[in-house]
Amino acid sequence: MEEKIKVAMNTKKLERTGRGGGGCINEGECYMTDNGHVFVKRNTNQEMFDGDNQAALCHKTPNKTTNHQLISSLLARRMFDGELEGLKALLVTKSVRVPEPYMVIDNPDGGAVLVMEYIDMKSLIHYSSKLGELLAKMHLHNAEIGNRIKAQASSIHKSSELEDQFVSQFGFHTITCCGYIPQDNTWHDDWVEFFARQRLQHQLNFIEKNYRDREAQELWSQLQLILPKFFKDISIVPAIVHGDLWGGNAAETDNEPVIFDPAAFYAHSEFELGITTLFGGFSRSFFDSYHSAIPKAPGFEYRLQLYQLFNYLNHWNHFGGGYRGSSISLMKRLLKS
Repeated sequence: MEEKIKVAMNTKKLERTGRGGGGCINEGECYMTDNGHVFVKRNTNQEMFDGDNQAALCHKTPNKTTNHQLISSLLARRMFDGELEGLKALLVTKSVRVPEPYMVIDNPDGGAVLVMEYIDMKSLIHYSSKLGELLAKMHLHNAEIGNRIKAQASSIHKSSELEDQFVSQFGFHTITCCGYIPQDNTWHDDWVEFFARQRLQHQLNFIEKNYRDREAQELWSQLQLILPKFFKDISIVPAIVHGDLWGGNAAETDNEPVIFDPAAFYAHSEFELGITTLFGGFSRSFFDSYHSAIPKAPGFEYRLQLYQLFNYLNHWNHFGGGYRGSSISLMKRLLKS
């Protein structure tokens, strides 16, 4: 694999530095190259992805060439291709720092690797408030493009400069994965419909398949009927979001905050806060700075619970029934609101 990376990056040197990190899904390591340090994120876990994903890929792949190594390479590549495109989309906003992605390379032994910029990071302590400010800037980026386009359209003096592209729908141009679960990012004009079908229903489909939980399905059948009421009288402009911004995906350098491991797509900006409020890692100053730029809209507290529900369901699907109680309780609470 290291020889493939050398060729792809046109480097003679590829030396392990002993610095790295990883989580429950991927592993990573810092290497020295001819042109400086890079971070190589890898996945070779052939058992990680669910059977439906494997079956779909087997159906598309000639039987003679289908094997576990090929399937794991295709699945890992899909995950890393989505992450690469997500990092690129976040970089365009010129707000919060993220690692610059370089390339995805298939591993001949199964799986794939994502090569990106190496950033020397430490725990988020000093720049929590700055992160809130910059995250709000990231979320407002698309809306500001839309405002500039409107202003130019009504101006007598037209600018000859090309405007950035405004994104008018919710979704993303490719699949991204939250954890290892692929997200349905098919573009949609309506956020409530997108969130209901392509986020909550998507997660509940996995729960039905793996757990046959009747109570969860019954509660969802009631909750989906009242979802629109939580979004009354608010205007939602698509915003690029990180998509999985828990405390473990935020850090800082000596002079700025950093976020990484995105599951990016265009969403309601409040969606981002669902997971930031669940598992710690973000100080009050983070939220104060964020809301000074993007004030809470009416009904924010109820919508926040909806976005927390998505994350509880996603954790239930990843880590098992330990998250069932939180998911069920939250659905019941929302039905009473």
